[in-house]
Amino acid sequence: MTKELIEKIQQAYDTFSAEAALQAEKGVKAAGTRARKASLEVVKLMKEFRKESLTFQQ
Repeated sequence: MTKELIEKIQQAYDTFSAEAALQAEKGVKAAGTRARKASLEVVKLMKEFRKESLTFQQ
Protein backbone atom coordinates (compact mmCIF):
# COMPACT_ATOMS: atom_id res chain seq x y z
CA MET A 1 0.00 0.00 0.00
CA THR A 2 1.30 3.35 -0.85
CA LYS A 3 0.92 6.46 1.17
CA GLU A 4 0.18 8.27 -2.10
CA LEU A 5 -2.91 6.13 -2.70
CA ILE A 6 -4.21 6.84 0.79
CA GLU A 7 -3.72 10.57 0.22
CA LYS A 8 -5.60 10.37 -3.11
CA ILE A 9 -8.48 8.63 -1.36
CA GLN A 10 -8.57 11.33 1.32
CA GLN A 11 -8.54 14.13 -1.28
CA ALA A 12 -11.33 12.52 -3.30
CA TYR A 13 -13.41 12.03 -0.15
CA ASP A 14 -12.80 15.61 0.96
CA THR A 15 -13.98 16.84 -2.45
CA PHE A 16 -17.07 14.63 -2.26
CA SER A 17 -17.85 15.80 1.26
CA ALA A 18 -17.53 19.49 0.42
CA GLU A 19 -19.62 19.25 -2.76
CA ALA A 20 -22.30 17.10 -1.13
CA ALA A 21 -22.58 19.62 1.69
CA LEU A 22 -23.01 22.47 -0.79
CA GLN A 23 -25.81 20.59 -2.51
CA ALA A 24 -27.54 19.63 0.73
CA GLU A 25 -27.18 22.95 2.52
CA LYS A 26 -27.52 25.46 -0.30
CA GLY A 27 -29.23 23.47 -3.04
CA VAL A 28 -26.45 23.98 -5.58
CA LYS A 29 -27.27 21.54 -8.39
CA ALA A 30 -23.81 21.74 -9.96
CA ALA A 31 -22.30 20.73 -6.63
CA GLY A 32 -24.41 17.57 -6.75
CA THR A 33 -22.92 16.71 -10.12
CA ARG A 34 -19.41 17.28 -8.79
CA ALA A 35 -20.21 15.19 -5.70
CA ARG A 36 -21.40 12.28 -7.84
CA LYS A 37 -18.23 12.49 -9.94
CA ALA A 38 -16.08 12.54 -6.80
CA SER A 39 -17.97 9.56 -5.38
CA LEU A 40 -17.08 7.53 -8.48
CA GLU A 41 -13.43 8.47 -7.98
CA VAL A 42 -13.62 7.35 -4.33
CA VAL A 43 -15.06 4.00 -5.39
CA LYS A 44 -12.34 3.52 -8.00
CA LEU A 45 -9.58 4.37 -5.53
CA MET A 46 -11.08 2.13 -2.83
CA LYS A 47 -11.09 -0.80 -5.26
CA GLU A 48 -7.43 -0.10 -5.98
CA PHE A 49 -6.77 0.06 -2.23
CA ARG A 50 -8.51 -3.26 -1.71
CA LYS A 51 -6.47 -4.89 -4.46
CA GLU A 52 -3.20 -3.52 -3.05
CA SER A 53 -4.10 -4.48 0.52
CA LEU A 54 -4.53 -8.11 -0.50
CA THR A 55 -0.99 -8.24 -1.80
CA PHE A 56 0.56 -6.01 0.86
CA GLN A 57 3.63 -7.36 2.57
CA GLN A 58 5.63 -5.59 5.25
